[in-house]
Amino acid sequence: MKLFVGSLPFNIVESELSELFGQFGSVVSAKLIIDQFSGESKGFGFVEMSTRSEGHKAMEGLNGKEYKHRKLVCNEAKPPVKRGQRRR
Repeated sequence: MKLFVGSLPFNIVESELSELFGQFGSVVSAKLIIDQFSGESKGFGFVEMSTRSEGHKAMEGLNGKEYKHRKLVCNEAKPPVKRGQRRR
């Protein structure tokens, strides 16, 4: 299950993100979104958990939780939209 994680601290690294979600199950991947010009984190990313039940546990455990003075947003990721298309 792929999760969107928002309101992340800007100084977090992918290994720390993986460790944060690892307490809820097996993390397949953890990816921070980086600004291409500054090289800095944009404050959000994606985490893929190995099962839906682990993903739901992570959402329940982390959505709204304060982490390094930021209130995390964690929900199921929506499929990517190609440029020029709109989400309905």
